[in-house]
Amino acid sequence: MERKPSGRAREDDGLVSRIEGIFEASNGTYGSPRVHMALQQAGIRVGRKRVARLMRQANLKARSARIYRRMPGTRDFFCTVPNRIVGFETTRVDQVWVGDVTYLKSGGRWRYLAVVMDRHSRRVLGWTLGLRKDPTLTLEALSRALSGRSVKRGLIFHSDRGVEYAAYAYRTRLAALGILQSMRRRRWLNDNAFMESFFHSMKAEAIHRRLFDDDQSLYGAIRRYIRRYNRTRLHSALGYRSPIAYEHAAA
Repeated sequence: MERKPSGRAREDDGLVSRIEGIFEASNGTYGSPRVHMALQQAGIRVGRKRVARLMRQANLKARSARIYRRMPGTRDFFCTVPNRIVGFETTRVDQVWVGDVTYLKSGGRWRYLAVVMDRHSRRVLGWTLGLRKDPTLTLEALSRALSGRSVKRGLIFHSDRGVEYAAYAYRTRLAALGILQSMRRRRWLNDNAFMESFFHSMKAEAIHRRLFDDDQSLYGAIRRYIRRYNRTRLHSALGYRSPIAYEHAAA
């Protein structure tokens, strides 16, 4: 009679899956120290030596980075993530999250708003306003979304192909959490229509024809709109209910 795998062995199997995802997202450049840090940042408590052991057993060895003028394959790197939501119909919340960044003006200068939304309920889960369009901005919006939701198995995160989503830091964060990354197909501009629709509504209802003298006033306008959008704004695709009311009815 075969002995069943121990609890430790089952934990190792789950960790190896996460480790492989992080390693792949880093394009094979992360060794055990960086993989360990990515797991720690995702809230997974595991020892560095254990990570190193599992990477050796899985034959995952980081390749050395080379410095040279031209980087062939860089363009392909940003196109390796497939679009996983083509033809995908959600049946519940936390199956597909979508994210995007838009430009807004404050004091005559551009500011950047990153938003994460649940595609099924259209609820805004997290957002942040910043000075630069970079992975720090999009990671902060993701962290705020995660603070109010638990990651369900098979969760897909879909976004544009910008560097703020294709960067190592973002890809490894998703991989460490067990979230499948999805990106818009090249030259298909309507692949993230849910986020584009939200930005259009927000700008039409709360931003256009208004001047914001500073970041504080712009932040306040965004905060008030998203609060109303989630709680009371009726959405035709949700049976004329707000996103929060729709989620409560579904629950």
